[in-house]
Amino acid sequence: MGLGVRNQFTLSRTPLRALLAAAAIAAQMALAGCGGGAPVTSGRHMQPLSERMLATLKAKKMDKESPILVRVFKEEAELEVWKQDDSGRFALLRTYPICRWSGELGPKFKTGDRQAPEGFYAITPGLMNPESSQYLAINTGFPNAYDRVNGRTGAFLMIHGGCSSAGCYAMTDEQIAEIYALAREAFFGGQKSFQLQAYPFRMTPLNMARHRNSPHVAFWRMLKQGYDHFEVTHLEPRVDVCEKRYVFDAASMASFSPAERCPAYKVPDDIAVAVREKQRRDELETAGLINRGVPSVSATTGGDGGMNPTFLAAVRSARDPGAVIRTASGTVPAYVNPPKDSGDD
Repeated sequence: MGLGVRNQFTLSRTPLRALLAAAAIAAQMALAGCGGGAPVTSGRHMQPLSERMLATLKAKKMDKESPILVRVFKEEAELEVWKQDDSGRFALLRTYPICRWSGELGPKFKTGDRQAPEGFYAITPGLMNPESSQYLAINTGFPNAYDRVNGRTGAFLMIHGGCSSAGCYAMTDEQIAEIYALAREAFFGGQKSFQLQAYPFRMTPLNMARHRNSPHVAFWRMLKQGYDHFEVTHLEPRVDVCEKRYVFDAASMASFSPAERCPAYKVPDDIAVAVREKQRRDELETAGLINRGVPSVSATTGGDGGMNPTFLAAVRSARDPGAVIRTASGTVPAYVNPPKDSGDD
């Protein structure tokens, strides 16, 4: 986002704050969030960033109100917040352990399948839920244009507090408070939407080799194209949908229609060359790993989602299942259910 746009928003900061607050409060009336229950009125959505986070931002040469980008990795159970620094590109700000996600690796197909979404989503102020029953919540925006054109259904899939999930990413209350505040400040700085990139795993050659027999591998290769665009540029890739597939950083004189043939388009040369070279290296490394006998994982696991090892270790070591568990990354509520395939009975 250019500085001119940011300055335009900053000049009208007070009206913008009022507008964002009104939009968010209106949105909460429609967004129940994972887990159900009645929302609780509070001012928690306006909690300031901690002094520690402000010091981190200063050390990384990031303005408090500069744009953000979020990446989620299911298998690793991690959420990354990237933030624009004074170079104009995104740099990693912090990696948060995910307390709970449900389903298994792969996209969400239909309402009730308990799958957490995978794909590229634009998060606007109206998708911020300040009165969630799960402390605070950010709606992923599922289904997006790709999901809809491919017949996928579902709604109210969130990144939220607590540690339970039915198609969502649960972060603990403490962590969602900080993630929410970072998003809020970026909106106050003029960012109209931030990009959420949700992946099954880090799209490395090793992981692509391990998951080569998955029925979702074609979908994941498409997601990897967007992953690679961000990896080589550290800029938010433009995302369009045509022919029922994602395309990235595509410049065209015509418009993109999700169900229609892709128009003639061109990816900027510097991005196209860098992405092709990365993909060539990755494909060679993946093939080499397969040839050396790297085993593939089960195509489907029938699993019950995941929990970051930080939280899983704390749950396993807890003596009283009826007590809350306090960790350095956040509080795990009493009677939390770890994944069924995590080694617990």
